[in-house]
Parts: sequence; structure tokens; C-alpha cells
Amino acid sequence: MRVGVFDSGVGGLTVVKSLLTHKLFKEIIYYGDTARVPYGTKDKNTIIRYSLEVLEFFKNFDIDMLIVACNTASAYALDELRANTDIPIVGVIESGILSMEKSLPNKESNILILGTQATINSNKYQDALNEKGYKNITSIATGLFVPIVEEQLQNTSILEHTFDHYFKDLKDVDGVILGCTHFPLIQNQISNYLDGVLTIHSGEAIVQYLESNYQCDNSFDKTDIQFFASSNPDGLKDVADKWLRDI
Repeated sequence: MRVGVFDSGVGGLTVVKSLLTHKLFKEIIYYGDTARVPYGTKDKNTIIRYSLEVLEFFKNFDIDMLIVACNTASAYALDELRANTDIPIVGVIESGILSMEKSLPNKESNILILGTQATINSNKYQDALNEKGYKNITSIATGLFVPIVEEQLQNTSILEHTFDHYFKDLKDVDGVILGCTHFPLIQNQISNYLDGVLTIHSGEAIVQYLESNYQCDNSFDKTDIQFFASSNPDGLKDVADKWLRDI
């Protein structure tokens, strides 16, 4: 099976890493819209337009499925994407909710959602959790984490001070949804800062969702992967070499 993975930039490589680790696909086509990143600061209509343009790009590759790794595009553009193609399209929000429900079934749990401003403003995670019966939900737009990850400042005092800024008033968090594909790269730091809290990682959530809903299994010993970007494709490939080298 050939799958397309779409993100606004390099963050979706964390989803690719999970797909490669679990050997779910024969071929992966990755596209990062690096010329127009970040999507998280854009308005809804712009996000939809960008996403549909990316879908046109993938029509050149005869893919069997498209994974929208971008949380912001998943929040705003899935319906329009699905209306313009016959292939299955999977977003990270629905898979993240499924993973949270499996990992933390107690509906009285205190859930924290982290994401870009656009993802948080969409209320997609909040509404979906409410529909599942979760009552105690806090959401925070944590956009500063994106440049921190991209500048490889994960193990610096800058990240610690950013945690202090965002999390200073938080109490009794039971689970965190990492609502941006950059955030898994600081997953351990977030969990440690919040006293070892459970974190839901978009890549692993996607794998669980695919295994549950599409009978995907780890049958491919080798996965071929191609990288494309709307700007600086060599830069995207350099990041991929760093983030995926241990697989």
C-alpha cells in the first residue's frame, strides 16, 4: 500500500517515524508545505485552500490513503479533502481522541490539549472529547514550542522557561494530547515537567487508529519513502535524516 503523509512543514515526520517503526506501508510519499508553514496562524479558508492544493499534488502518485499529519489541517480541512477524492483520508484528531479514550477511559480525568492557536480555536479536540463524555478539559495554545523544536532547543533553559510560562497555573493533569506534530519531540520533557503525566503522541495514535479501522499490520520489512516540499526540499531531507536515523 502506498500512503501519502501531508504536513504544513517538517513536524509530520514524527508521524512518519511511527509508520516506519510499525512497518505499516510499502511506500510513503511525504509532502511538507514548507513555503507556507505554519498553518496554525492562518484563517480557516486559507487552510482549506492550501490543503486542497496539496491534495492535487498527491493525485500525481496514485496513493491508496492520505494521512493528514497537520493538526490544523485536520481541524479545518478534512471534510473538503474527503469531498474531493475517493481515497480514505485520516486525520490526527480522530485518532488522538481514540487513543485518549483507550489510554484514559475515566471520563472524570483532567485532560490537557496543547496545540497551535488555530487548532485550539477550532474546538475540534474539545468537542470530540465532550462527545465521548470527558468533562474536565483544559486547552492551551502553545505555539512557541514549534520554533523551539525547529531550532533544536529542546534541552535548554528556553524550553523550561516556556513551560513555566504556559503551565504555571496547571494542576492535577491526568493526560495530555500533543495536538501538533512538533510536540512529540518534546514529549518526554512535557511529561517530566507535569510529573510523569500520560501523553498522546499523534504518530502512535495514527498507528492505533489504522490498526483498528483499516486492518493494517506490520507486514512490510522495507518501506520506500520519498520526500517533497514546497520550499527547500533539501532542508526537509536533512531534518528527516536526523529524526528518522534511528529506525
